[in-house]
Amino acid sequence: MKIGIIGTRGIPNHYGGFEQFAEHLAVFLKEKECEVYVYNSSNHPYQETVFKGVNIIHCNDPEDKMGTIGQFIYDLNCILDTKKRNLDIILQLGYTSSSIWSFLFPKKPLIITNMDGLEWKRSKYTFFVRKFLLFAERLAVKHSHFLVSDSEGIKKYIDDKYKKDSKFITYGSNVVSNVDENVLKKFNVEKLKFNMLIARIEPENNVETILDGVVLSKVKTPFLVIGNYENNKFGKRLKEKYINDSRIIFLGSIYNNLELNSLRYFCNLYFHGHSVGGTNPSLLEAMGSNNLIIAHNNIFNKAVLKEDAYYFFTAEDVSFYLENKSKENETLKIENNKTKINNQYDINRINSSYLSFFKECLSKKGGVNII
Repeated sequence: MKIGIIGTRGIPNHYGGFEQFAEHLAVFLKEKECEVYVYNSSNHPYQETVFKGVNIIHCNDPEDKMGTIGQFIYDLNCILDTKKRNLDIILQLGYTSSSIWSFLFPKKPLIITNMDGLEWKRSKYTFFVRKFLLFAERLAVKHSHFLVSDSEGIKKYIDDKYKKDSKFITYGSNVVSNVDENVLKKFNVEKLKFNMLIARIEPENNVETILDGVVLSKVKTPFLVIGNYENNKFGKRLKEKYINDSRIIFLGSIYNNLELNSLRYFCNLYFHGHSVGGTNPSLLEAMGSNNLIIAHNNIFNKAVLKEDAYYFFTAEDVSFYLENKSKENETLKIENNKTKINNQYDINRINSSYLSFFKECLSKKGGVNII
């Protein structure tokens, strides 16, 4: 089985959830004797042609020079390259800047699209951009042979709106074991004496609400913000807004797994503000990292966490939890979340589900018609 994975900035992960997922899945598929090609941005720091047996195809990505329009050109370059590979399956992760090129996909491979979240609902986008994203969503549904939804909420939305079935396969993770308390020294924090969040610094991730809550609170403990704030106006504005609060520490992006795992494992409270999309990979990672999670109150987070987290809407809620909750008193919630990772979200089980779905799709190939 020859499989191409498009729609990410590439592997190994140096960006976000889709990249982390693509890395795990691609390596797993290679171990199962599939021939795997992952498309990498030319700007990706990893410039080799093979990663753990996975073929890396570097495509020109002018986003650093042209801004957002460069994403469309990068996706176009990836799709054009797929014509050279004689692939059986193209797994398209998301559709934001790729679905407009759907008519250029090669005819042979099945197009399987992971629909991600409801991109057109993201508050960072203008009215006209949201309209375009809704159009792009329709194109992705129309021109894919099969669809994958990463949450029951997204599946229901696709089923109801487009009357097209999608396969529910969530993301996966592991219960972490590789942690090192010495990592804390690098970041000048102490075990259980700091709080944190990890997120893209974007409005729909409620970073500002969380940090407003830190400002309102009377706690003196450091609050670590992990995410790239330097490359977007919103992130730069937040950095400037909280510059006089010594508790709030912007660390930028961190991709070292030992450092990330250790910071999550030894923090007191972990805040998850994501409000748009399905099952979020960073949430699963937090659940497997011995965290007491304070999550934004929405259907996507509650579908995963259920009663095993506390939920916030406002900065006042955040302040309350900072002043009144402690990881040391919440063993049951923490253990329940780790059990979910082992039972429901185990990365090997999820990867196996994708491989089984690919085989199922290929077996149906003769009867498939794109709408």
